[in-house]
Amino acid sequence: MEEELVGEEALEERLSRPTAGAKTDLARTKGDLVVLGASGKMGPTLVRMARRALPPNRAVIAVARFTDPRSRASLEAAGAKTIACDLLERRDVDLLPDAGGVIFMAGQKFGTSGAEASTWAANTVAPACAAERYRGVPAVVFSTGNVYPFTERGADEATPPGPTGEYAQSALGRERVWEHYSRAHGTPVTIYRLNYAVEPRYGVLLEIALAVRDGRPVDLRMGRVNVIWQGDANAAALRCLAIAQSPPEILNVTGPETLAVRDLALRFGGLLGRTPVFDGKEEPRALLSNVSKMVSLFGPPEISVDQVVAWVAAWVKAGARTLGKPSHFETRDGKF
Repeated sequence: MEEELVGEEALEERLSRPTAGAKTDLARTKGDLVVLGASGKMGPTLVRMARRALPPNRAVIAVARFTDPRSRASLEAAGAKTIACDLLERRDVDLLPDAGGVIFMAGQKFGTSGAEASTWAANTVAPACAAERYRGVPAVVFSTGNVYPFTERGADEATPPGPTGEYAQSALGRERVWEHYSRAHGTPVTIYRLNYAVEPRYGVLLEIALAVRDGRPVDLRMGRVNVIWQGDANAAALRCLAIAQSPPEILNVTGPETLAVRDLALRFGGLLGRTPVFDGKEEPRALLSNVSKMVSLFGPPEISVDQVVAWVAAWVKAGARTLGKPSHFETRDGKF
């Protein structure tokens, strides 16, 4: 078992602790690192991990709208440079500093229903602005397993896309925009298809644990899931810079285990002293990814599912702060 995580300071340190592989692969890259869309759920800890992994003479530049000034201040305190920028404003994007590598994390998922136009703009227009500004610069482009159809065994990178709903369709649009610029300008790109990153304050495991603790029904329709510790997901994203190519490399990123939602609820029930309540029945197909390619390139995640389950259960039992941002992993109609 790993160390205990007591308090958010310890959690943030653990989430941003660079792996040996991340340090080694970042050392193979050159220049400053620009992280576009750095203020989301994963962005701040990824920025901190990059800052801890890179030597002081290589800047880590976090770019976002930074509507919360505390987020910006915390990144600057960690040694990152910050720039406030709306990535939909082409003139502002053109003024961003040069870079040796780019991590593109910007996008819109939740609130898609009723705001389809802004979702498509965030997920296709902003990528076009960024890809044009950083043409030729190695880039890692965050995407999602939602671009795949539901499967019984897990989609691999060769599985044809089959997005359900406008969020997933626009996420595939983001990939296609970057692919266009990669092919047109020789920009090395890795398309990073993630589902689902987790930590004690948000994610699939927390949602199941809270439902069990509070006696709310656990929805079983999406009966199986993949999850990965957010720190491992961050490390994989940074390592993806070293494998970027044109046309783009595509990489699924998640944990290698296929986890039954029912079993997870029962495990949390044992740890929290509650009897889970269930709703619905497991559908035969689910949003699942095969990560054989990731494991062959980077090895398995360093933090096990058992450890993350223990951390989440302890966090929930302590009544510690959560982010209040559900993943809606149980959604099957693509409406977020």
